[in-house]
Amino acid sequence: MDWMDKLLYPLQWVVAWILAIFHEIFTAIGLPAANGWTWVLSIAGLTLVIRAILIPLFVYQIKSQRKMQLLQPQIQRLQAKYKGKKDQYSRQAMAEEQMSLFRDNKTSPWASCLPLLVQMPIFFSLFRVIHNMPKVADGSVGAIGGFTQTLAQQAEQSTVFGISLSATFLETPGIGVKLLTGVLIVIMASTMFITQKQMMAKNMSESAMANPMMQSQKMLLYVMPVVFGFGGLYFPLGVLFYWLVSNTWTMCQQHVVIRNMPAPGSKAEKEMLERKARKGKPVAQPEIKGGSDTAVEEAPNQSRQRQQPVSKNRKKNKKR
Repeated sequence: MDWMDKLLYPLQWVVAWILAIFHEIFTAIGLPAANGWTWVLSIAGLTLVIRAILIPLFVYQIKSQRKMQLLQPQIQRLQAKYKGKKDQYSRQAMAEEQMSLFRDNKTSPWASCLPLLVQMPIFFSLFRVIHNMPKVADGSVGAIGGFTQTLAQQAEQSTVFGISLSATFLETPGIGVKLLTGVLIVIMASTMFITQKQMMAKNMSESAMANPMMQSQKMLLYVMPVVFGFGGLYFPLGVLFYWLVSNTWTMCQQHVVIRNMPAPGSKAEKEMLERKARKGKPVAQPEIKGGSDTAVEEAPNQSRQRQQPVSKNRKKNKKR
């Protein structure tokens, strides 16, 4: 896939340099340069750097998901308004009103896919770096960034439980390879399933769950782990370690976010409100544009009108 190497070379260069830097750090503190676990830690370091860079994008994703939850009543009314209307004008009008609603509230139904879409080029760049590792080691391919021939040779000599980091389930013979990569694939797919299941079970309101679009989301809950599970059969061992660390990060990060920034009307929000009520803490309500039903209800003892001053004569009359 020379065309992929050319297309992804800038990202491969960055990925290779980060790997080389972490490898240098771990060898400087005494870990063997040609040890498999040194390279696994270097891959984990690369993963943490990438995920840390993506934190602002993840925050945007969470905020967009919260707004999408709040917009569900308006989206359902919009769908009911154009229900049964199949003409081109009605479809266009519905699409324009929906886009206007999303634009006014600075959200998008595709925001939840952004972190995954951004990670994919990085993922494939690491895939190509590890795939080309034997070629860099024997000199048939030049150095990739900081990933020199010497480092590639050390990486090729290193093993995890006797298995090379460039080994794959399908292409590398031996029961040990299939056992280790198979276990990692199952764990990788399981963490992905748990992460998505956690989102749907605890961080979705009843109105969101009733939305017809949720049927596709429920399907993805089972399809995505299966797709990545089958894809894992072709991934080198080093890439499986990257994806495993990334999935574990996502699962833990999402748990923290759901606990502290739950979607409105979700089970997680009820649990958070109960915790705050026990501690006597106030709860701030989000603001949504474009509809009266999404406005936040005020406390019973607060009035929408400004309180008028009471004159002295009125005070005397009240006393009488």
